[in-house]
Amino acid sequence: MGINSWKFLSWKSKAELEDEQKAYELWAFPHGQEQRDNLQALMLEIFPKENAASTLIPFLTCKEQYEKALKNGLAGHDALYFVIYKDSRLRHIVKKKDIPTYLALVIADAEMDERCKYPTADEIRESALEIARGHL
Repeated sequence: MGINSWKFLSWKSKAELEDEQKAYELWAFPHGQEQRDNLQALMLEIFPKENAASTLIPFLTCKEQYEKALKNGLAGHDALYFVIYKDSRLRHIVKKKDIPTYLALVIADAEMDERCKYPTADEIRESALEIARGHL
């Protein structure tokens, strides 16, 4: 039984659920489908043994937790430290060795503009190494 099969347990109307889904999609990909497609292509290049869903879930989880750290007043290295070491939710979803890569993707995504152009896979890997050197 998939996640969508559990919607019958919700007290929300179909319209409310659809509105929540649209809001989440807008949060996840404010520049739309092109942004999502470009990100997924990049993640599949970085993680060639994975599929779109198995990369998207960890990415969105990292994005949520990184933004949560920023909203709680953490910045820069402190926000990264929180996401890597203090976030128990993340450790259950993302392999520890992959956390710096997903964080590099989240940071690149945060700098996204309407052109929807991400850094190259090699640039993301280099950023991940820099994150790992300072935090792992």
